[in-house]
Amino acid sequence: MAASSSPELVQAHVELWNLTYSYLKSMALQCAVELGIPNAIHRSGGAASLPDLLANLPVPQARKPYLPRLVRFLVVTGVLALDAPVDTGDSGVYRLTPLSRLLVDDARANGCTSLAPFVLAQTNRYHVGAAMHLSEWFKGGGDDDDTPFRMAHGTDQWDAWRRDPQVNKVFMDGLGSDSQLTLDFVVTRCGEVFDGVGTLVDVGGGNGSTARAIARSFPHVRCSVLDLSHVIGDIQPSDGVQYIVGDMMSSIPPADAVLLKHVLHDWNDEDCVKILTQCKKAILSEKPSGGKVIIIDTVVGSPANDIMFQAQVTFDLNMMVTTPGRERDEHEWRNIFMAAGFRHHKTRTVLGFLSLIELYP
Repeated sequence: MAASSSPELVQAHVELWNLTYSYLKSMALQCAVELGIPNAIHRSGGAASLPDLLANLPVPQARKPYLPRLVRFLVVTGVLALDAPVDTGDSGVYRLTPLSRLLVDDARANGCTSLAPFVLAQTNRYHVGAAMHLSEWFKGGGDDDDTPFRMAHGTDQWDAWRRDPQVNKVFMDGLGSDSQLTLDFVVTRCGEVFDGVGTLVDVGGGNGSTARAIARSFPHVRCSVLDLSHVIGDIQPSDGVQYIVGDMMSSIPPADAVLLKHVLHDWNDEDCVKILTQCKKAILSEKPSGGKVIIIDTVVGSPANDIMFQAQVTFDLNMMVTTPGRERDEHEWRNIFMAAGFRHHKTRTVLGFLSLIELYP
């Protein structure tokens, strides 16, 4: 670069360093959740000094000298806020930010279920290990390595969870916490979606957190969850929700409405058409005049917002690493709907970068 562009060189150098080490943001966030830093600050009335944190966090004496550096990083990355210290020689007071309030277990602190389980679910060793194989995957690998996840672990994500019940629980708890937040928005802002729905099956509904939220808010809707045996396990019916072991690729129980929340983005277009074809059979067998499929997923580019778009394409890269699926734009969604024999759909934005799609035969 020319001397006149040296400020650009400096800026580029700094940005390169920040981007190179940005994986530490995820690891520090995971560490903050596992140490309980947001909860500790909340229990201190929303503000805690460094001595408060040192006294209340489960950190052995030998590690305590390192804690200020972790907390400083959390402040710089916006997870925590620091009140500027006055001339008293102390290190200031740490407070929660809107982001870290989402990680507090006490729902009264943030008005919603904690998303701490979601952070742990998405930063598990399987996902991180798969991402480290991204460049190797692009260069080749075996014929069966359809994803970096399979290249890293020798199997797909769902079989990995089946083999590792502990990680399966972490993952399902994470999806459940995110589902609760999403459904809070859907219930309060899009409740009319469930008008006229008497029965609903939540396909790939995991531990049933979404179905239970719907059943509580709309008692007239009889809800059930369809998922694989290792996911449902020994979960018993509760809050009016029934659990059905099955494979959505082969059959879906009849219902007025079929819910697919963050399901189709896990699959390629061909498999999505198979799933939607089963959904169509399910809603037509229950209501010959036609029910509907309710999809909660990402529509890339909607809304037209740079920050939202960054979140969407980041999530799409995660899908490429861990599954054969993808996040889709409006045109790509329309193509698979038409291929499955659906004629009409309408889309609205919910909770920032997510959308709710009502799909009709």
